[in-house]
Amino acid sequence: MTAPLTFLVASPHLRGSFFERAVILLLEHDETGALGLLVTAPLAQSVAELLPDLTGGETGSVWAGGPVEPGVGWCLYRTPLNLEGEMRLAPGLLVTSSLDVLHAVAASGQEFMLMLGYTGWAPTQLADEAREGTWLWVEQDTPELIWDVPVPGRWQAALDRLGVNPGTIMPGGAQA
Repeated sequence: MTAPLTFLVASPHLRGSFFERAVILLLEHDETGALGLLVTAPLAQSVAELLPDLTGGETGSVWAGGPVEPGVGWCLYRTPLNLEGEMRLAPGLLVTSSLDVLHAVAASGQEFMLMLGYTGWAPTQLADEAREGTWLWVEQDTPELIWDVPVPGRWQAALDRLGVNPGTIMPGGAQA
């Protein structure tokens, strides 16, 4: 059994920042830091423009995965191909940073998201930001937030899963 997917949902108080109304799929979070992919920032560039020799690339879209290392590519996709370099996150959601797997995913004709860059946090940074109220955490077992919710509605849909009205969130986080 796989662990639930974790999404970080930006506080409504992040207005004007890179992460305003952001939803991030958290891939790793441990004592060395955290890494995630922004799933709310499609780019105007198409996969065919970015990678013209990628067969089947018309089924994919290009996204800003985050501000860190924008030259590093990640691919989110639905159907496993059982290739080395793919990681199953949940049923219906896999990730890879392998160019060979990306080519196979594109050739398979399935929908995919090509992410450029990622979001990253140093050790304890994400926990500190969460305590300050920068991020709300949403866990779910299925990836419908990525595949079934249109981009403009993802942030609100993530808050709805928590039962949170963004107007009731106070800046500054929880203090004990």
